[in-house]
Amino acid sequence: MTISEFFKKIFSRLLLGNCLGLVVATLVLVIGTLYFLDAYTLHGQEIEVPDVRGMNEETATRKLEARGFEVEVTDTGYVYNAAPSSILEQSLRPGQKVKNGRLIQLTINANNPRQIALPDLANNCSRREAEDRLRVLGFKLGATEYVQGDADWVLDVKVHGRSVAAGTKISVFTPITLVVGAGGIEDEYNGNDSLDFIINAETSTADDLSSVTDETPSAE
Repeated sequence: MTISEFFKKIFSRLLLGNCLGLVVATLVLVIGTLYFLDAYTLHGQEIEVPDVRGMNEETATRKLEARGFEVEVTDTGYVYNAAPSSILEQSLRPGQKVKNGRLIQLTINANNPRQIALPDLANNCSRREAEDRLRVLGFKLGATEYVQGDADWVLDVKVHGRSVAAGTKISVFTPITLVVGAGGIEDEYNGNDSLDFIINAETSTADDLSSVTDETPSAE
């Protein structure tokens, strides 16, 4: 094959057409992919996150879903001056611009304060241990009440001035009063008790004999 024949085959219409077709197909595929990704990811389309805090759950959910958001209630809290089932927090910041279809997680206000079972503290642990256990559970501590008893030992647990048994469910906003021993217990028995009894008995006997002697008439 001569050089001229070789170049004729390379630059033939059929080969050039095939190459041109391959280039065009590649360009179409690339452009189509870019358009698909742009549409799939909603590139350039952003919506502003509304502020739904303070709204009731039903109203907030309707408003968010109308804007194209996914809504999920994931937690509850309690604020005494907020309406029950009102929105306390939202996971996306109000005013933030995000893509359509994002998930917003909501925290709603509970109807009542959270209640937790009181742990077994009375006659079972020291003051410091009891305070640590209550704080971990989320309880609110009131002023400690001291009475005569083993020093720094929890003798009782009170709520609103009344003793409360372990296992009783109490609001975390209710102050818990620990009744703690302040020490100062005197021993009911000591080593001198028997000696004191003997001395007192002898004294009592001597007094009785003296009384009998005084009352006995003298012989004439």
